[in-house]
Amino acid sequence: MAKNSNAVRHSPILWIEGRWSGNPEFVSLLRKKGFFIETTSTGKKALEMAAENDYAILVVNAASMRTSGARICKSIYEQHPNLPIILICSPDRVAEGVDQYVGYILVLDFTTRKLVNRIMKLLPGDKEKMVQVGPIIVDSDRNLIHCNGQKTTLTPRLMALLDAFLDKPGKVIPREKLFKDVWKTEYTGDTRTLDVHISWLRQAIEIDPRDPKLLVTIRGVGYKLAV
Repeated sequence: MAKNSNAVRHSPILWIEGRWSGNPEFVSLLRKKGFFIETTSTGKKALEMAAENDYAILVVNAASMRTSGARICKSIYEQHPNLPIILICSPDRVAEGVDQYVGYILVLDFTTRKLVNRIMKLLPGDKEKMVQVGPIIVDSDRNLIHCNGQKTTLTPRLMALLDAFLDKPGKVIPREKLFKDVWKTEYTGDTRTLDVHISWLRQAIEIDPRDPKLLVTIRGVGYKLAV
């Protein structure tokens, strides 16, 4: 964890925890690992605290409240769309339809290590190493992008594809050139896999991937990052 020790120390976590004693104890273990955590037992209080403080992550331990946590996550997201949320559920109360609000869903039982890994992926990186082009903020060290109020971890291939557009913002890039540069091949007879990756990338950066405004198609030529 030494690599991200500064991020841990300066990134407070807001943790919503109920009073059910049968729930595994995570907060004290995380504090021993150096995480700074503030706790509350209600979604209402969490909203008040989030309005007054700059938290890096919100953890909703719905299992400790014997709920699915869906309503709490939705309420927090609506008022704080840039606050990443981790939702902890019990196996019999797994929340559905919360993917747009929640960064990760963890279903008990899982290890503290798995929880730490999820937290580390959502912590803000070194801002000096972040690059912003238009509304897209890129943390290349972790293949993480911030855009339109959401954070998305990209695969190395998707990150390479995004980098190709970030290098030439506002310029049309032919399909064949994209395929050659990103897939490192001279064969361009079948570029359908490019279209699939473009679709995935749009899901990460567009408000409505079916009506893209950022990553647009230039018919008969290629694609353009319209920033």
